[in-house]
Amino acid sequence: MTNPFIRDDVKAFLAAVAASGRPSVHELEPPVARAGFKAMREFSDVDVGELAVLRDLRVGGGMGEIDARLYDARKERGPGPLVVFFHGGGFVIGDIDTHEPLCAEMARVLDLPVVSVDYRLAPEAPFPAAPEDCIAAARWIAAHGASFGREATGLAVSGDSAGGNLAVVTAMALRDAPAAVPVVAQALLYPVVERVRPEGSARDFAEGFLLTKDAMLWFDAQYRAKDDDFRAHPLSVDQAGMPPTLVMTAGLDPLRDQGRRYVAACAEAGIEAHYLEAVGNIHGFACIRRAIPSSQDDVARFLAHLKLMVSA
Repeated sequence: MTNPFIRDDVKAFLAAVAASGRPSVHELEPPVARAGFKAMREFSDVDVGELAVLRDLRVGGGMGEIDARLYDARKERGPGPLVVFFHGGGFVIGDIDTHEPLCAEMARVLDLPVVSVDYRLAPEAPFPAAPEDCIAAARWIAAHGASFGREATGLAVSGDSAGGNLAVVTAMALRDAPAAVPVVAQALLYPVVERVRPEGSARDFAEGFLLTKDAMLWFDAQYRAKDDDFRAHPLSVDQAGMPPTLVMTAGLDPLRDQGRRYVAACAEAGIEAHYLEAVGNIHGFACIRRAIPSSQDDVARFLAHLKLMVSA
């Protein structure tokens, strides 16, 4: 693709990243990359803002209890839907701190409790540790929400990038072996759902748009997923029976076409499917809303659609 549309604030951000001289993620050791990703929040993302509840929890995970964080705009509430959120970061570098502003925004706009899950990271805990934790955590939350004052009548699973993969995999696991309450929606931001193909958006935006081909190869090497396991590549299996689905991609993202293909697969399987695109924006925009102010409108559009889905 030649001369794709790029928003002015995206151009400015990419120019600042290029001028910074900072090493790319694939040139770093995982602990250093994590520290850099967390530090990036301070200048690139918005503030958490006001909430009635922001509290750390311990929830069930694949190898026992794991950390999680509860966000709610209300101090107390009765039974109702609950959002389970899985952060991105290539299964290697994100955590519940890096995605705190996004989860807080979700809780306010949706007027629902949001629980962000701090699953184990690669390479210390390679595949399938992350999906095992996320599936187990969702099951635990479905059954034990009353223990932290948020009894769930249904779950909406959500995540960005690698977290989008984990949201899909969790929805699939709970489709096949239901939890205490149903999954009523899945909401995915620029998800990873298959192996990267050397064509289309993966080719057109492989360099110069924040998430690069080399970075994706580095994440894959740390994660060590198995090609024959649907939890690594959930687009490879039947989507029939999945919950209503919302996907938002970024127009300049090497993963864009994966999101498009996933929505198409859901629609072909008879699933209610909604697709949004942040035209002229890049991968990760939901967590760089201070650096790319127009991203706030993209997040608002995503959450407005999700609110209609979970309140129907």
